Amino acid sequence: MDEVKRMRPLLGTFVEVCARSSDAHAAIDGAFASLDRAQSLWSFQDPRSELSCLNGAPGRQVPLASDTVRLLKLAKALMQSSGATFDCTVGGLLVHQGILPNHDALADLLPRGDARDIELGANWGRLLRPVRLTLDGLAKGYAVDLAVRALRRHGAVAGWVNAGGDLRVFGDMSLPVGRRELDGRFISLGTLRDAALASSQAKTSLEADADFPACIVARPGEAAHPGLWTVLARSAWRADALTKVAATAPWGQREALVRRLGGQLVAQAPDQLAA
Repeated sequence: MDEVKRMRPLLGTFVEVCARSSDAHAAIDGAFASLDRAQSLWSFQDPRSELSCLNGAPGRQVPLASDTVRLLKLAKALMQSSGATFDCTVGGLLVHQGILPNHDALADLLPRGDARDIELGANWGRLLRPVRLTLDGLAKGYAVDLAVRALRRHGAVAGWVNAGGDLRVFGDMSLPVGRRELDGRFISLGTLRDAALASSQAKTSLEADADFPACIVARPGEAAHPGLWTVLARSAWRADALTKVAATAPWGQREALVRRLGGQLVAQAPDQLAA
């Protein structure tokens, strides 16, 4: 049984895929095909993506792939269950700040909305007001989960997918992992086994950063807590989304809220990370 690794630029970062399989190359090809599809569906930067088509047509039903509907359901549910500490409707604010592109120059674009603005059917979606959804790391994490599913579907018994810090390991494999701190130090977080790990940086202001380009937006009247937030979970989409919850939740409630939503804050290295 072969173990093969391959890397490609995708999802705004470099994605590395490893598979242990009797036909590891075919399994990795399948994983990258699923990642290519995810990028074509959920990129805010691409004016032709399904996400951009939905954002550009407020009030109208837009046909969506089943994976897009599933992803939006997850985002909407987490927005509701987290008390909007995770908020996927802040794309308008980031457009107004010049951080995200404005593809269609809607004059009445709202800076943010709420979960009720997102209406979903079996194969369609509709934004009830002119908000812009930005799925950012949630979509990247979900793409990692789909790539793991593709690896398994193509016969991989173990492996991992790493998309710029959104990492998931599966099967009988333990992967040493670490984190680059804001001061440049690299610290060990032990080994990851059959789980996912994600880190996000919260900054003191909404401004571009070449090393950490994503922006975490807190609830109105509040501010994200500066720092680097790392979350362990069973799936990569949940781990990434909960880093935003960790960065914006009130002091004293953060750890319990992340745990209630299915994650675990990682402050320093245990012997082994397993969700």
